[in-house]
Amino acid sequence: MAMSGGKDDGAPMMEMNMTPLIDVLLVLLIMFIITIPVATHSVDIDLPQPNPTPPDVIVEPEKNKLVLTVDNQILWNGNAIDLGQLRTLLAESTQMAVEPELQFEPEALASYDLAAKVLQVIKASGVTKFGFVGNERYRTFGKAG
Repeated sequence: MAMSGGKDDGAPMMEMNMTPLIDVLLVLLIMFIITIPVATHSVDIDLPQPNPTPPDVIVEPEKNKLVLTVDNQILWNGNAIDLGQLRTLLAESTQMAVEPELQFEPEALASYDLAAKVLQVIKASGVTKFGFVGNERYRTFGKAG
């Protein structure tokens, strides 16, 4: 048998139990939040069409940068080329009145095999103005600390 420790003088209770009311309001709030449609905002943008033809790779008159990347790409002034195109570009540069400087910059983890092939093509082309660029970055390459 349940017993109350408070006084019971027979007067009506003046306090209302708020817990069921709060529970009902929370359920209604959750249902209201679920039924609200998600507002999606979209902006239509006219994007330019990609150029199907790659830009022409040109020989600069003063210097040309040759970069070997980690994923075995050869970049001539930032444009990806293959060994055949490299031979053609080197032939163009040696035919110029003032031969431009060729700056060779392989990345640290570039393939040694590709570097050897590229250096062989450069040597066979007869380039006279050639230099390694960026070697100071690798001064501590492979050293601990």
